[in-house]
Parts: sequence; C-alpha cells; structure tokens
Amino acid sequence: MANLSGKSALVTGATRGIGRGIAEELAAAGATVAVNYPPGEPAETAVAVVDAIEADGGTAFALEADVSDEDDVREMISAFEQREGPVDILVNNAGILTQSKLADMPVEMWDETINVDLRGVFLVTRFALPGMLDQGDGRIINVASQLGIKGGEELVHYSAAKGGVIAMTRALAREVSPTVTVNAIAPGPIVTDLLDDISPEWREAKEAELPMGRLGRVKDVAPTAVFLAGEGGDYYTGQVLSPDGGDAMH
Repeated sequence: MANLSGKSALVTGATRGIGRGIAEELAAAGATVAVNYPPGEPAETAVAVVDAIEADGGTAFALEADVSDEDDVREMISAFEQREGPVDILVNNAGILTQSKLADMPVEMWDETINVDLRGVFLVTRFALPGMLDQGDGRIINVASQLGIKGGEELVHYSAAKGGVIAMTRALAREVSPTVTVNAIAPGPIVTDLLDDISPEWREAKEAELPMGRLGRVKDVAPTAVFLAGEGGDYYTGQVLSPDGGDAMH
C-alpha cells in the first residue's frame, strides 16, 4: 500500500459506497481525510465514517457541503484549508444515479444529474486547485463511470455527465501538469446503494453481459484511488483507469 503519511485528502460523497471505501483506504495509507456529506443527510452518517477510520488508527473529520452549490463549496474548501492547508489529494466522488428513457425524462432529472455529477466536480476542483498550484503539488482523482465511455440505455443523463468528467480530466491534466496530476477512475456497476433506483432487470442483464460474470465491489475500486494518490501514480496524468469487470475495454 502507498504511504500517504503527512498528506491531506478530501473525498466528496464519502459517507457510503465507493466514496466511503476510498476515504477508509486513504486513511489506512496514512492520509488525514475529510469526509464530505451533503446537507439533508444526517451528520451522524459522516460521524460514523470518521469514527470507523479513527477506530482503525486513522485521522478524519467531517465537512458538510452540497457540491453543486458554489457558496457551499467555497466554505468547505476554506474550512479544509484553515485546518489542514491546501488539499493534497482531491477525490471527486459525489454523484447521483437515476434511470429514465430520454423521451420521458423530466428536465429536472437531467439538470440535477448534471449539477451534481459534473458541475460538482468542476466546483470542488475550481476552489481546491489554487492551493495545489500554490504549494506546487497535488493529486486530483475524479470518479467517473464506464458509462461515460460506452453509454447506457435509460442512463443518457448519467452517461453524459460522466463523459464530461472524463473529458474534463484529460483537458485539465494538460493544463496543470506537471504540478498537479489529474486522473479518473471509471468503475463498472458496483454493488452500492447508488444502484437502489435501478431496476432488477437492468442489474441482471448487466451482470450477465460482464466478462467477469459479476457486479463489482467497493474493494475492487478503492485501491485504484490509493494507487493514483501515492508514488505509484507519479507518472499518470490524464488517464482513465477502469475497474469495470471488462465492461468497456477501452
């Protein structure tokens, strides 16, 4: 495992699923981790993650913010920097997933998905990046999706947002290298509560078509973030790593 002692990390959407797994793995590697959670979610959910990390000998604290709200994000980054200094490792993980055919999709559903899954990545990166550039170092890791590469039926809005995250990753990597590395993780379908709103039929069909024959698990994804955050990721930038069971094969 990478040695991230002395590093500080911010993981958005870190109270469950992939975000929690990444937060716990970064902390286990020695980083101090800020566990972001959205307004409206009980603070106890973030506290539980912090407590679990600290019970395992790590260091963590909770930060509330709606990643799609500019003022919230400004305040979150300011609070982080006042406590830890510039963000060393930023993991843009917060996201939502809903399902609808485009012809039936409420405009509000499209807007909400783009706002959280794409605008949120922009906002958190926008306000964390100056500190990274000033200190001359930083790692940005964006959690995208294999659907941002290949697309998915009834998930056009989600695919569009995640495709945007991948394009943003590559463009920003060119803009801020070599000072800051910018990479993406594009997981396949992972068993988390993010899939709760997806039909059982979709899940069964997806599992049947995966070369690996199963949906992924959080433990299949989280180590990729630790790798990119550590010395092993020093020469990676603008890349999309895909723990997806062979779904996209790009």
